[in-house]
Amino acid sequence: MTIYGEDLFKGAATYYSRYRPVYPPMLIRYLVERFSLNGEQQVMDLGCGPGHLTIRLADWCNKIIGVDPENEMIEEAKRLHRELRIGDIHWFNGDLEQYRSQHHEKFELVTIAKAFHWMDRSKVLEDLYDMLNNGGGIAIIDNFEPDKKQAEWQERMNEVIEKWYGSERRAGNTTFTHPVSRHEDVISNSRFKLEMHEFPSYEINWTIESILGNLYSTSFGSKRFLGDRVKEFESELKAALLEINKTGEFKEKMNLSIKMAIKA
Repeated sequence: MTIYGEDLFKGAATYYSRYRPVYPPMLIRYLVERFSLNGEQQVMDLGCGPGHLTIRLADWCNKIIGVDPENEMIEEAKRLHRELRIGDIHWFNGDLEQYRSQHHEKFELVTIAKAFHWMDRSKVLEDLYDMLNNGGGIAIIDNFEPDKKQAEWQERMNEVIEKWYGSERRAGNTTFTHPVSRHEDVISNSRFKLEMHEFPSYEINWTIESILGNLYSTSFGSKRFLGDRVKEFESELKAALLEINKTGEFKEKMNLSIKMAIKA
């Protein structure tokens, strides 16, 4: 168990499943081509959440394992999998160390999407090294941009969120600060070879409903932190955003990169 405890994403799974932006098709195409996925390999999605990426990769491998320590996330992933009825997907509720103690497969690819910052990164890389085939690798997918210039609607939204949630980013039992060392530096200091790939920018369309849903899907924006004040908060945020755009529709330019740890 991490320092964040068991409630890091408590109550977030359904919001995560419904409102988190999905990755663009170009990401799937790139992973398939880079790791020569042809339906014969085994793949792991570590920190899979409700399984959005896991399910989309299922067509391209013989078997895929979705691993996540949050039971609510795994249950939501199973629900989506049952609805879609696609792919040989196995779900594991636990962390990597727990998985390694019970299973001994080899993988061609391990994906970690928007989850590496929650992990003991150096240890995870070391633990995964012997689980990978030679030539295989770990794809760390992220669009974290600390210096990204925010649009007017994002600045106003964050002002309202900070007013209601506070300035510290709560995360389970404690607070969260993004790691100082970059993911690529952690990879460079491991036994893996670093490769990086940047994708063309793409655009996401937001509505007030999806903005709220996305907030509730995060560790710091959990609805439970608002207590009985949810309606008040939502009314204030909605009013603030409608002042900027009466349609309640907003656009965000996104950049996406993959940091890959390749086992030579």
